[in-house]
Amino acid sequence: MKLESNATPATATVTGSRKDRMRKRRKRNAFFRFVRRLFIALCLIGTAAAVWAFFTPSGTQFRYLVADTLITTQHRHWAKYVIGEEELKKRVEAYNHRFEEMGQEEDLHEIAPVPEVEHKELVEIKPVSGEGFKGYLMIVNDPTKIRIVVPNRVGTGEKVSSMVSRTGAIAGVNAGGFADPEWKGNGFKPIGLVIANGKIYYNGLGSKKKVQIVGIDRNGKMVAGNYTLDEMEEMGVKEAVSFSPRIIVNGKGLVKKGDGWGIAPRTVMGQREDGAMLFLIIDGRQAHSLGADLYDCQQVMLDNGAVIAANLDGGSSTVLVKDNEIVNSPASKYGERYLPTAFLVFDDPDAVDVPNIWEGLDPSKIDPGKKIKR
Repeated sequence: MKLESNATPATATVTGSRKDRMRKRRKRNAFFRFVRRLFIALCLIGTAAAVWAFFTPSGTQFRYLVADTLITTQHRHWAKYVIGEEELKKRVEAYNHRFEEMGQEEDLHEIAPVPEVEHKELVEIKPVSGEGFKGYLMIVNDPTKIRIVVPNRVGTGEKVSSMVSRTGAIAGVNAGGFADPEWKGNGFKPIGLVIANGKIYYNGLGSKKKVQIVGIDRNGKMVAGNYTLDEMEEMGVKEAVSFSPRIIVNGKGLVKKGDGWGIAPRTVMGQREDGAMLFLIIDGRQAHSLGADLYDCQQVMLDNGAVIAANLDGGSSTVLVKDNEIVNSPASKYGERYLPTAFLVFDDPDAVDVPNIWEGLDPSKIDPGKKIKR
């Protein structure tokens, strides 16, 4: 016998619609429960992270590392959101004071006389790496072959690759710092002092009696530290720029672990006892290399025999050029930057003509953000 259903087609449709609505309501409620639980979980994680960051030694150390790293970028003002504006000012002042102290100890290192006949290549480059960073070490076996080169046009800096190509240099790296308002500077106004071929090319010291320099004397000995102009003349400084800090003196490191001024692209200059000059180039702010702090750089230089070493301008300016090719990966989103100075290596440095592009200009009247004309 065939049994007939009591439900009419209309009744079946209503029942199906009710079930659909209930199913949608359950899904919607499940979604809101998930969102609510996720929100609660994120709040708990955020609270735990805040407690860790602000109330534990490791968290505090991490916050200051982040702040130090931000200070080396064009987003320096963001650091105040990590450690507070007042603490940021104290941090910068403390570093500046510490950097001054690191340049005070008398440098007693001596180098062996450069032999007239040497079978080593003048310039050697080898890769270096560490935790979170990769880069290169350029070894210049005859330090007397190094010169400071400056731009050839008034009102704008010059790329290191252009300086190398223009002068016929073998290799080169960025050197001193420069006024860089909002990271949009023209690269033409150096910070502090520039000495090239034994002459003062640029003096922006104002009333300051001493300045931190990184350079070379007439015998090829590296000079780094806090000196007056009279002391530099007495020492026979031949090539120099202003920058800091000195991180190695008399064979000992001055930077303590965890006190390395943030993670960033780095350029560091050093010297071994045999006279060979070392230029360390560390990439940063990129997937293959986040960057290094000054302690990392110090350890790489010590591992490679440096008895003296000092920090040069880094960040987006960091670049290494060899045989007219850029060896590293500059961090600037605009590519290689325009700079006021570079350390270049030549087969015959005495044959290189480096005109003083700042001659006759008043440093106080140079606008670092605009091109100027005579």
